[in-house]
Amino acid sequence: MASIQQRGNTYRIFVSCGRDINGKQIIETTTFNPDEAKTEKQNQKALEKFAFEFEEKVKSGKYLSGEKLTYQDYIKLWLKDYAEKQLQTTTIERCTSSLDNIILPELGHLKLSKILPLHLQTLYNKLLENGYTVNGKHKSYNANTIKRIHQIISSTLNTAVQWQLIDSNPCKRIKPPKVTRNPADIKHFTLEEAQIFLSILNEEYTVAHYGRTKKDGSDSARHVETHTIPTQFKVFFNMALFGGLRLGELIALTWDDIDFKNFSVSITKSTAKTKDGMITKEPKTKSSIRTITLSQNLIQMIKKYRAEQNTLRLSLGSFWKGNNYLFIQSDGSQMHISTPYHVFKKIIDRHNKTAPDNEKLPEITLHGLRHTSATLLIAQNVDVRTVSARLGHSDCSTTMNIYAHSLQALDRQASDKLDILFQNNA
Repeated sequence: MASIQQRGNTYRIFVSCGRDINGKQIIETTTFNPDEAKTEKQNQKALEKFAFEFEEKVKSGKYLSGEKLTYQDYIKLWLKDYAEKQLQTTTIERCTSSLDNIILPELGHLKLSKILPLHLQTLYNKLLENGYTVNGKHKSYNANTIKRIHQIISSTLNTAVQWQLIDSNPCKRIKPPKVTRNPADIKHFTLEEAQIFLSILNEEYTVAHYGRTKKDGSDSARHVETHTIPTQFKVFFNMALFGGLRLGELIALTWDDIDFKNFSVSITKSTAKTKDGMITKEPKTKSSIRTITLSQNLIQMIKKYRAEQNTLRLSLGSFWKGNNYLFIQSDGSQMHISTPYHVFKKIIDRHNKTAPDNEKLPEITLHGLRHTSATLLIAQNVDVRTVSARLGHSDCSTTMNIYAHSLQALDRQASDKLDILFQNNA
């Protein structure tokens, strides 16, 4: 039973919770401060209740961790006992980066049980107002980033509740800044731009080489070479555009995933970059595991590429390091995940240097090909459920939220068609 000692105007509460390995008794203590606005009898009842609840916390182990353990020390336990066993490596690395650089510097010193909604609101406001600095340049945190930080904190504290270290998660009593999607943030090609991009994949381009400058200062001879884009990159970008596949899904593809008979590709895994190198894993969600139908033209292109890869493999002999991956490096090993983006950017930059203004392509990210696939399908009146399934979204609402601008355009078209219909019947 708890022991209570009065010290001036406060009460010190002691609870024994066994002995340590040396046989020394372990005593946990806390302090009760009477409320001056209450009567002596009311404070006595409050003291007894406080002492009882404190004893219960000590006996259950909650006080030892929740009341005394700092959030920073708790995170070490969370990473070791939960994250490393339950989360994927890439997720852990993203969480660790946000924890080390943003969250722990502000909340790490707080006792786990003392983290309040106000602490979280203060953190989010500070991030919005102050932003951050990279290479001397000031940048702002957007609402989406702060929402992700909120989700990380909430995830860690949910586990603390499950471990009975705290009674409730303060994240549930506060809302992060609302994320509003700006249609301008969804960068993609229009139909005409997509057609231009696909056409330049088949065009030859020249690269000029110069020797050393002559002794008299005059220019050296100019040597011009003609090149074409390798077939595997044509296949890669076509699959990204027509299939709406993610970068990691494409990099992870093996030849076993291609069904030449049924003109389809199976998405069952994804490759990601970690601090220790690339890893190939199962997709994050079950809905990402899917089979996508490909066009006959694209299948023929993939067949041509397979023949080229087989020729390369035979020419390298024992130097071949392939492991059946579709997209490879020069020795047959899996293509590095950053390679497609660099090639994609070079293709667009090279085209824009010589193209007339009305044929220049916007500088979109490689992920923009996936957005292009979705927006063009929606523009062709393909139902949202089908688009969502091809993209591997968890549900249709995700697709509708991301591509609301495209759906709104279709809604306007529908309204205009109805207007014309009734005008004709008037």
